[in-house]
Amino acid sequence: MKPVSRQGSRINWDWLGVVPFFLFAILFLIAPVLYLVEGAFQNREGAFTFANFIALTSPTILAAYSLSLRLSFVAAALGAVSGLLVGYAVVLGGLPRWVRNAFTTFSGVASNFAGVPLAFAFIATIGRLGLVTVLLRDVFGINLYATGFSLYSFWGLAITYLYFQLPLMVLIITPALDGMKHEWREAAEILGASRLQYWTKVALPVLTPSILGCFLLLFANAFGTLVTVYALTGSSYGVVPIVLYQQIQGNVLYNPNLGYALAVGMVVIMGASNTLYLILRSRAERWQK
Repeated sequence: MKPVSRQGSRINWDWLGVVPFFLFAILFLIAPVLYLVEGAFQNREGAFTFANFIALTSPTILAAYSLSLRLSFVAAALGAVSGLLVGYAVVLGGLPRWVRNAFTTFSGVASNFAGVPLAFAFIATIGRLGLVTVLLRDVFGINLYATGFSLYSFWGLAITYLYFQLPLMVLIITPALDGMKHEWREAAEILGASRLQYWTKVALPVLTPSILGCFLLLFANAFGTLVTVYALTGSSYGVVPIVLYQQIQGNVLYNPNLGYALAVGMVVIMGASNTLYLILRSRAERWQK
């Protein structure tokens, strides 16, 4: 008589290693989003209502979303273009290996440098009495602020965002640039293609999904930025994160349920951006296999 196999009764421990990830996702991603959605459909008394989402169509909130979308788009575009050029120079430009290592290390640090320290660094650099501002005025006779530029304006914030957008682009575009095969360029040259034709007909079409995916990731990164804008402009610059902060923590505009609705709108926009990024990334990976 054969012994009874206990294979089916054994506990599969293979999933144990990912338990912390699932716990983190539930506690810090899924549960907060469900809490926001629940609060967005309630009034101050806890009754069900659509009033908070209807209030999102008010001119003030629509203007905040418009400003955030425009600022995020410009900051992502600047970061994508400049980061692509820097990444190309570092990865494919024939520079020594230590230069790439140095850029990668700096990018890893700079992409996470934001908030109050970043705002103070830019105030000390290109503020009204910043080091660069004073040097341009006293040495070169260029009054930066007389030209209409201001660190506390739309373009001033876009330049500030560029500090962490550019290194983030370098980090996430580097694998795509590494995936460019030398055989493609050699084949194009053998067939008589110029360098411009190689980039317009071969390299850029292959890199386009990766570039667009990186742009969407940069867009989502800029859209959720709060502390840097608040440290530079206070509450005078009405991007969506600041309007949300005013609704939840403010003394005058205190309406946390409207703030929850604002947050749900941000989650939808950032979720759509990240979903498109994942789709484009999977397409780029298929091209580069």
